[in-house]
Amino acid sequence: MCEVLRGEDLLRQKFLRYLAQTSNEPMGVVVERAEGCWIYSKDGRRYLDFISGIAVTNIGHRHPDVVKAIHEQAERYLHAMVYGEFIQDVQVLLAEKLVAIVQDAYKRASGRESDWELQYYPTNSGTEANEGALKLARKFTGRKKFVAFKNSFHGDTMGSLSVTGREVYRQPFQPLLADVEFLPFGDVNSLERIDEKVAAVICEPIQGEAGIIVPPDDFLPALRKRCDEVGALLILDEVQTGFGRTGKWFAFEHWNIVPDVLTVGKALGGGMPLGGFLAQREVMKVFSENPPLCHVTTFGGHPLNCASALAALEVMERENLPQRSAITGEKLKTKLQQLARKFPQIVEVRGKGLMIGVEFETKEETQAFVRNCLEMGLIVGGTLHTEKVVRIAPPLIISDEEIDWAVSVMAEVMETSTI
Repeated sequence: MCEVLRGEDLLRQKFLRYLAQTSNEPMGVVVERAEGCWIYSKDGRRYLDFISGIAVTNIGHRHPDVVKAIHEQAERYLHAMVYGEFIQDVQVLLAEKLVAIVQDAYKRASGRESDWELQYYPTNSGTEANEGALKLARKFTGRKKFVAFKNSFHGDTMGSLSVTGREVYRQPFQPLLADVEFLPFGDVNSLERIDEKVAAVICEPIQGEAGIIVPPDDFLPALRKRCDEVGALLILDEVQTGFGRTGKWFAFEHWNIVPDVLTVGKALGGGMPLGGFLAQREVMKVFSENPPLCHVTTFGGHPLNCASALAALEVMERENLPQRSAITGEKLKTKLQQLARKFPQIVEVRGKGLMIGVEFETKEETQAFVRNCLEMGLIVGGTLHTEKVVRIAPPLIISDEEIDWAVSVMAEVMETSTI
């Protein structure tokens, strides 16, 4: 007689049967609940989340302020009308808060007190934010060409994929959007190839999926200058780097530049799906004319997600999480560099704030490290097709004690590894 499947085994079987799979080797933790920096599985184990759902849970899992905001909003109204038609208070309050935070970052980065008059366009995700930014650039400039960077990642939808500089993603879906040129990331000399035909340059301030690649300090200022010279818009993709992840509210602050269009996502929603892009009112205006409604969204700015995001931003402000990320990130990076000196399998530790990459000598060592950490209750992540880099991005609320425990697990994994 066949054994009857129960509990988590049955759920695992249904997961494989009914949900489309993204790989042949999913991590497979059967989630019961999550709180703070920890995820609890149905078999009674707990895991320290050192990847934050890929840089999403910056304020930790299920923050009580976020849960309360979602509950209160759910009792009032859910979807009422497509974005831009009805005045929904929670959308307005989130936009006001987000614009204020971003404008303050612009002022710090630029050293200017000018009124930026930014506006926010909400989307459901980061890739939709990049799609909207690309369309905005074409319509505002009247130009067709885009410039992006090799090894970049901007999302999986067709437009975002078209400006993603990795053939492993692009090749299966060709032909993609035409008129895209890829330049080497961090190479100032190549920026001369940006000319008056370019509508926009899209760039991650720190490349995430490429393995946490931080550019030379002269690169982003030179890129900003070149875009100004030729009249191209500069789109900075801060979907992963934003909201304190790198030790500042936004990564562009490290280089004292500001973008023309800023795209956001991931951590913005406090655990709910929300993205968006911000630009000056005069730029955003082109979406409302010739013709009006030329870029619309049904669920972008959903009231529940806006309520969650507003609560999350208030937590980030109140607890000064960007500064905490800078301090805690430096402590963690120092401890990881000590590991690297002890174990020659680790080639390099790099990053800013709590966005850190640990590069190993081989693909096999990297895979074994991620797998063995998981077995010991520590969740770290690979970087998709950058096969020698482990990505570390814990919640910004991570404690010193939790960091010490995580590093002790990593050390034990390294000492006992057979790879």
